[in-house]
Amino acid sequence: MSQITLYSWPTPNGIKASITLEELGLHYKTHAVDISTNVQKEDWFLKINPNGRIPAILDGDQRVFESGAIMLYLTDKYDPERKLSYAPGSPEYVEELSWLMFQMGGVGPMMGQAEHFRLFASKRSDYGIKRYIDETKRLYSVLDSRLKESPYLAGSKYTIADIANFSWVQIGPAALEIDLSEWPALEKWVEKIKEREAIKRGMFIPKTGTSPEQMAERFKASRARIDAMVNTDAH
Repeated sequence: MSQITLYSWPTPNGIKASITLEELGLHYKTHAVDISTNVQKEDWFLKINPNGRIPAILDGDQRVFESGAIMLYLTDKYDPERKLSYAPGSPEYVEELSWLMFQMGGVGPMMGQAEHFRLFASKRSDYGIKRYIDETKRLYSVLDSRLKESPYLAGSKYTIADIANFSWVQIGPAALEIDLSEWPALEKWVEKIKEREAIKRGMFIPKTGTSPEQMAERFKASRARIDAMVNTDAH
């Protein structure tokens, strides 16, 4: 039996780890790290992740931080049947790695910046909003092109590459008012993945008591706050 403790919060990065754990059916404990309180910057957590970010895991004495590293660690160690991954060295495995890194280096950072400027910034920047939402949409187009030719990102099988990208793409409509119908293949892929039981569980771990509807209202209020500001780009 695994000795995994997940330190996380249900953000797009956080749920990448919890969904992977749920998909693999692993036994694990959960330690909620409410990032709004900056607990992730405390010394005890920095010993688990020196970068002070969620998610992170301890598997016995082994620490693993960075969501992509966690996903690879879990499939390498706990997925001998390759339910969520292709065999290392295979062409499909290389494709899986490519799309996983596409999310790590592209979708996550660009959407993160889009959400910062659209929801959380202390000053309004039309330039920042446009730049990062446009780049988010461009990345969605790349995913859509791939999904027009393949049922899943790495090939015929659902893998951690799909989990990683889904975890960010699925929040685009609520957080950034992005209409996924602009990318039919991507929208179909999102809806298909949402039906998985492990997804339904993993998206809400750890439990915060906030419903998707309440979160959507918070996003709406955050956008209204930004919209009420004067654009500072010209000042």
